Amino acid sequence: MTTTTTASTTGPAARPARTLLDAPHHDGSALFAPTTTPALGDEVTVRVRVPKGAAVRDVRVRTVRDGEPRLLPARRDGGDAHEDWYAADVVAHHPVTSYRFFLDVPGGYRWLDGRGVHDREVPDAASFRLSTHAPAPAWLRDGLAYQVFPDRFARSAAADGRPTPEWAVPAAWDDEPAGSGPLAGTQLFGGDLDGVVGHLDHLQALGVRTLYLTPVFPGRSNHRYDAATFDQVDPLLGGDAAYARLARAVHARGMRLMGDVTTNHTGEGHEWFARALADPASPERDLYLWDDGGPDVVRPDRSGGGGDPYVGWLGHGSLPKLDWAADETWRRMVTGDDAVIARYLREPFALDGWRVDVANMTGRRGSADRTHAVARALRARILAERPDGALVAEHFHDAAGDLAGDGWHANMNYAGFTRPAWSWLVPAGSDVPFLDLPVPVPRRPAAAMVETMREVAALVPWGVTATQWNMLGSHDTPRLRSIVGSRELVEVAATLLFTYPGAPVVFAGDEVGATGTNGEHARTTMAWDQAARGGGPRWDTATLDVYQRLSALRSASAALRDGGLRWAVVHDDAVAYLRETPDERVLVVLARAPWPGVRLPGHLLAPGAEPEVLYGGVAVRATADGLDVAGDGPGVAVVRLA
Repeated sequence: MTTTTTASTTGPAARPARTLLDAPHHDGSALFAPTTTPALGDEVTVRVRVPKGAAVRDVRVRTVRDGEPRLLPARRDGGDAHEDWYAADVVAHHPVTSYRFFLDVPGGYRWLDGRGVHDREVPDAASFRLSTHAPAPAWLRDGLAYQVFPDRFARSAAADGRPTPEWAVPAAWDDEPAGSGPLAGTQLFGGDLDGVVGHLDHLQALGVRTLYLTPVFPGRSNHRYDAATFDQVDPLLGGDAAYARLARAVHARGMRLMGDVTTNHTGEGHEWFARALADPASPERDLYLWDDGGPDVVRPDRSGGGGDPYVGWLGHGSLPKLDWAADETWRRMVTGDDAVIARYLREPFALDGWRVDVANMTGRRGSADRTHAVARALRARILAERPDGALVAEHFHDAAGDLAGDGWHANMNYAGFTRPAWSWLVPAGSDVPFLDLPVPVPRRPAAAMVETMREVAALVPWGVTATQWNMLGSHDTPRLRSIVGSRELVEVAATLLFTYPGAPVVFAGDEVGATGTNGEHARTTMAWDQAARGGGPRWDTATLDVYQRLSALRSASAALRDGGLRWAVVHDDAVAYLRETPDERVLVVLARAPWPGVRLPGHLLAPGAEPEVLYGGVAVRATADGLDVAGDGPGVAVVRLA
């Protein structure tokens, strides 16, 4: 790799910025592969760009057909004074066909796969993929997805007239959420669905295209992941009628509405579980996993009238685990005429899809693994009800093994986006917990972030990468502002979110600077009173402006929505990458601190053009020698080059 710096630098002395643009490159975007879905047996032309400086003498494509590797010749397919293009024809022999590029260079050969160029042998795990499975509907990645935790978003006038359930502890709207202990699950602020309807203008101004609500079914907690029934919407939220009103209002604005369902478990108070406990001969008995001698078995207190031991999610007695070996589970959840998954996709709710909680554990128990079968069935049922329906999974870790393309359309991308982004942007000395690890978020150089992002993205087809739900926080994590500390670093993080491949997802409140040190503590209410006054301690109008502008920028740029990703610069404190379509090239620069700056090749700029600054203050200037990127930081730049 080439290392270059500008003649004059800004900030402290540091190691030079590393540029990656002298390496051959391929991804699954329209510059390199057809965007249509091939059928089995179709011949697909894939292309690779090879810079002149790479000294490549020959290019071939390696595929694996029926378990046997094969090398296919590639042909010259255009180029200019700076780079050559090669093309090869790959037959989609399998539902998912892997391929990587063989590069003949002096002194040996190189492999190009999804992680980059290697001068050694590599496994097939990170090879590129052609998938015959249709990708997610285009709307899933067209614009911003916005997550609402119903209890904390807004209260309608009707909320005051609803009685507090016996499990709940009432809270005032301005109270601080409990971060731990029993109160974390029982503190009730009283937000409801008509409250969401009343603030859809805020979502529209933010550029929201998809509204995603965490569960709306009744439960014995404020989070409602412990459903007591799937047959109705919680009356505390306004019931079925309010959910229907919300759906109509969302759809009238051209937005989509996604629900949240637990296919792994129900609540201990669920009507199915009550019947299963009361009558071992009931059909509901088959729905659940009972004592099998394994871990996470809950043994109820028989002196208190408890029933037989059962399996709880991670051993939690409040969340009995469903048994997907039972036909009755399939019928009630997926395949039946009035199955849970299907019912809410129909009028009057007409949900556009589902996010599935704990998708990684659904159907898995010891030697039993039905997760892929469940995912395929969920997708098939959703598409049967709504041909443009979407299915998104929750995995906190590496989900590649579950994302082959015939089940979940996408995943909540904690592993490939949230974790690496936090680790780069967190200040030194942070004490904010790192999700499920017993340590604070560690501060790492940009190379660690980039390597993780590339590795995770390389394990799935490009169509999945382009649709992954990328987040800087959710209802299960600390707030972004509490992790990075400053408004300036929030802007760097938000720019990464809106310019990286995939669908940007924002947890309600992040756009106005909400804080919180863990998932429960971060479930803050929206300070609508401060919004009406033009801002306040819990309504940062400057941060809101950043989110609105970046959301609008992404909507206006085909490259930022659909383009490929070519990493250009990696420095401890800064990164730059290109988002490219056949008609547009955009350079994104992100710096967490001052850095030396860099000079990029001038041919990245269209002939006769000047860099067009779309957003940000980091200077990008065309000179006789190339494109000079200043070492300003913290700061960002989004610049159209072609």
